[in-house]
Parts: sequence; structure tokens; C-alpha cells
Amino acid sequence: MRTILSRHHLSRVMTELGMSFWSGPLLVLWLYLPGYLANTAAMLGGKWIPDALGIQPRPIDGGRNLSAGHRILGDGKTWNGLTGALIGGGFLCMFTHWVGAKSVVEDGIFLDPLIWASESDWFWIGGEWGTAFIVGVCLGLGCMIGDCTGSFIKRRMGKKREGSESSEAPLLDTLPFAICTFAVGLLLFPDILVGNSDLLGPMVILLLLTPVIHRLTNVFGYWVGLKEVPY
Repeated sequence: MRTILSRHHLSRVMTELGMSFWSGPLLVLWLYLPGYLANTAAMLGGKWIPDALGIQPRPIDGGRNLSAGHRILGDGKTWNGLTGALIGGGFLCMFTHWVGAKSVVEDGIFLDPLIWASESDWFWIGGEWGTAFIVGVCLGLGCMIGDCTGSFIKRRMGKKREGSESSEAPLLDTLPFAICTFAVGLLLFPDILVGNSDLLGPMVILLLLTPVIHRLTNVFGYWVGLKEVPY
């Protein structure tokens, strides 16, 4: 694996990117693509593949209710979807690592999320590709933790998700998964690029833009038949 960016250079690059409203958040979006697209992978693993293979999805909450009579999470959160999100996140990080490792432009946004990773890191397993997969799995897990947190809160508010019946809550559908994905990156990988604290400013900007990005993505998914509702 080739390191193309020094820590000092990153600080300079982030200062320069900070002058652009879009460049910094685009860099963060690229680095956290495994987390941001984990929901799409969860949809494939939780709906498309089970439907195609005739597999019955297994809800994470086991169909159980809390004292108020509402489901813990609902039918939309399944073990099938969680598995798809983790595997999808792993492969997506392998992709961003592959693209980033081939980059020779230091001041670009398609940087390798594993810059500064070494064999002494706790997540270095199976060489650079195994490491990329593990980082992606962790980011995907962060997304799913946030997504399940949002669903848990929605169920407590009485918003249902049973079978094909969904509920709309724009902020709860977006902010928890983004916050948890960023938190996993910052807490578990502070010594590599994806978890570098210099990215905090662009993370906040991207966080504010996430509801719009999420809605546009869902409208597209609904339009092409991937989703039953446009949210």
C-alpha cells in the first residue's frame, strides 16, 4: 500500500478545501462511502436477495413489542439486511482503497481511506485488502447502529413500519446513521485518514446536507423500483 499524503500535508489540504463549501464534504462522502451506501446494501440483502431466493427475512427484534405495544424496531430491520450492509460496506471500502491507492494527485477528493495504516494497527488483518474490508464492515455497522436507533425512536413515537407499511421521519431516517458512521470512523480509526480529526468541519457540513442527499437517493430508488416508498 502506498502512502501519498503526509499528516502535515493533509492539514494544508483541508485548509485549502475549507475555502470551498463542496470539496471538503465531497472528500468526507468519498471516505465514508461504505457507511453512506450501507443502507443500499442492506436493502439488497434484506429484500432483493431474499425475494429472489425465496428466503424469509428475519427481523432483528424477533417480532417482539415493548410495553406500549409497539415493535422494538419493526419488520424493516432484519438480520438479512444487516449482513448485506456489513458485507457491502466491506467491499465498498476495498473499492475506495483501490481507487485511492492508484491516485497520484494529492489535492484530490478520491483519496485512500487507509492512508497511514500499518501492520501494527488492531484492524490490520489479511493484508491491505483484508484491512480495507474490516474498515468498511465497521463503517457499515456504524450506519446500521444509527439506522436501528432511528427506527427505535420512531417506534416509541408510534410511527409504524410493519411489512410494506413504512413511516416517514426525515431527520430520524438520516442523521442517526450519519452521526454513528462518523463516530465509528473517528473513534476506531483515529490514526488513519478516514478517522482524522481534521475532517470534523467537512463532516458537519455533510451532516447538514445528508437529509437532502438521502431523500434524492430514495426518490431515485423509488423511481427505478428499488423502494416501495420515495423516502
